[in-house]
Amino acid sequence: MTVVKPAAAERGARSTVASRRIEAADAGQRIDNFLLRHFKSVPRSRVYRLLRKGEVRVNGKRIDADYRLEAGDTVRLPPVRIDADAGPGRPSASLQALIDRAVIHEDRHLLVIDKPSGVAVHGGSGMSFGVIETLRAARPDEPLELVHRLDRDTSGCLLVARDRATLVALHALIREGGLHKTYLALLAGSWQLGKKRIDVPLATDARTRGERHVQVAETGKASVSVFKPVQFFGPLATLMEVEIPTGRTHQIRVHARHAGHPVLGDDKYGDRERNAALREHGLDRIFLHAHSVAFDWPGTGVPFHASAPLPPALGAVIDQLSRTRGGKRRGTRVQGKR
Repeated sequence: MTVVKPAAAERGARSTVASRRIEAADAGQRIDNFLLRHFKSVPRSRVYRLLRKGEVRVNGKRIDADYRLEAGDTVRLPPVRIDADAGPGRPSASLQALIDRAVIHEDRHLLVIDKPSGVAVHGGSGMSFGVIETLRAARPDEPLELVHRLDRDTSGCLLVARDRATLVALHALIREGGLHKTYLALLAGSWQLGKKRIDVPLATDARTRGERHVQVAETGKASVSVFKPVQFFGPLATLMEVEIPTGRTHQIRVHARHAGHPVLGDDKYGDRERNAALREHGLDRIFLHAHSVAFDWPGTGVPFHASAPLPPALGAVIDQLSRTRGGKRRGTRVQGKR
């Protein structure tokens, strides 16, 4: 695949209209990711604006940002102007060091990042650089791609494919339900539902001020979360282990609220008064952590497992609650940050 360089002549120049035919090796990827990798010097916001305005066409038709390319598709790439001062830039040295330290597993196919809370998986929404841009800056010769996503304020295991074949194989595994993700979440109140499977469809509303809002809706996409209590802190809170066979936007947060026990520290779907009560115990972010990921490698069946212990800030909240609320533990042992 030829890389499109919209500013090949000079800064401020305008590229010409081009078209690219999608080959089998590029099939399956989202159109927004395709454009971001090929319009390398164009700001992310401008790429999405091209999609919204219908300037990017696939087989002559307008498409949404989540459209997945198929072999044989023809993509129209519109002319793009690069401002004189709109260079691609680079992530800060401090962000690069933070992401470098966050790599907890690396092999020739896959990176596992223990993503810090507050760092987006990709740039946008007020952040120029996220995990994937930072990794690409550090590894310019690798075709790195996100296997899945985490909310900006959620910490924990994030998978990044180091080659196209791995990305395609793991995406197929996700669709087949073969990739198992487990989270730790601190929920408001005393959970008395035992191990509970919540199978409730979710729909995403239009963005408001750049933010998505998700709600329970019969017309939404099938969404399943399995909640299991780990430790009780009286009527104040319950630490839960949550498995998600599906991976919808804000799924755990919306399902937890639907069950009457919102995630603590969640400013969007949570309870303001209960969040304020937990701030007294040191909770200053959402208590949602992608604890582990497991699957069998496609083709070989070799098991893979990676886990990220609770960050120190969340571990400190559990310690504080245990001292003041006499936390009663059930089942899973929760590890603190290594």
